[in-house]
Amino acid sequence: MAEIFEMEELKERVILVGVSEQDGDDAEDSLAELAELVKTAGAEVVGTLIQKRERIHPGTYVGTGKVEELSELIYDTGATGIVCDDELSPAQLKNLEQLLDTKIMDRTLIILDIFAAHATTSEGKIQVELAQLRYRLSRLSGLGRSMSRLGGGIGTRGPGEKKLEMDRRLINDRIAQLRRELKEVEQHRDVNRAKRKRNQVPVVAIVGYTNAGKSTLLNHLTDAQVLEEDKLFATLDPTTRVLELSGKQEVLLTDTVGFIRKLPHHLIEAFKSTLEEAKYADYIFHVVDASNPQREKQMHITYQTLDDLGVKDKTIVTLFNKQDLRTDHEPLHDFRADHVLNISAGKGEGLSRVTELLEEILRENKVYVERVIPYAKAGDIQLIRKSGELLEEEYVPEGIAIKAYVPMDVYGKLF
Repeated sequence: MAEIFEMEELKERVILVGVSEQDGDDAEDSLAELAELVKTAGAEVVGTLIQKRERIHPGTYVGTGKVEELSELIYDTGATGIVCDDELSPAQLKNLEQLLDTKIMDRTLIILDIFAAHATTSEGKIQVELAQLRYRLSRLSGLGRSMSRLGGGIGTRGPGEKKLEMDRRLINDRIAQLRRELKEVEQHRDVNRAKRKRNQVPVVAIVGYTNAGKSTLLNHLTDAQVLEEDKLFATLDPTTRVLELSGKQEVLLTDTVGFIRKLPHHLIEAFKSTLEEAKYADYIFHVVDASNPQREKQMHITYQTLDDLGVKDKTIVTLFNKQDLRTDHEPLHDFRADHVLNISAGKGEGLSRVTELLEEILRENKVYVERVIPYAKAGDIQLIRKSGELLEEEYVPEGIAIKAYVPMDVYGKLF
């Protein structure tokens, strides 16, 4: 009988490298977050190195002395590569590869790798590939190393096309194709948004730093069954579910991709159609991991990203999540929020207050009415159910006695 061998996939062992440009910056915290990203990507951290410099070295990211130190660290730990905490330029990438003779990666590449693993919908896959190609396009190397003639025979002789130029042309062609496909997806999304607006169904976008508990919140409020994991970017594709409030009033909750520090601009561009769910929503649920010591910084990054997307003039409800995991008793504040609540979504604690508050917010733009609707106009009841909140209805001889909250435009049509 033939012997069966189990093939174990080798886990990459990497060293994290960062630059601290001034005292009191968040270089150590950023590197700790990078370690979580690397773990999520499936690699193992075997060492870290931070250099204090006035600015990042334009040629090698860290100084030449640190490059030598890094070379020794790679040898001592048996590392298979390094991951730099900032996006590397093509020159930095090439120089480090030559000096260290090992695999060189940066934060952007790790994030893209995680995105690629977690994208499940066609839109998510298109967005990931588009971001990957844009990243690769700026880092094409090998000029002059390989020459390739296209075809053969009459009409195709000559110096041919360099491999680099071929790669660049092919990538640009693929980017153009992906942009067209993404445009179609965006048009479909726009149609859905317009339909929701016509149906007057309020939309709440759930935003926040990655791993703050957005998917857990969505699951507990709507039974969405979205993947929940204690990992960065556990879910990538946006999910929209219906939340039914009292009075049979419906609200759409949309989970969005998590934000993170040093999120490269081209990633924001690639995922703009997804992130813009927050821009077109009526209300924002800002979920914050209250147990994280870096919560203030994470809140700042979330608001900065929202500002970059043009999200403004929205009612914001900040939900300080994971209260059950807190080890400190400091008061929690968010001065940009209209409302603040403390919750533990994983335990289901405080969620009834979330729905109550949402009902109160929705009522702010509605008119309270007590009327008897004649049976001849009984169809109006359906319109109230659809766009308002029907509190009570009673069938009396004169018609249907109702108590309800209705939007101003619906009030004008009905009464």
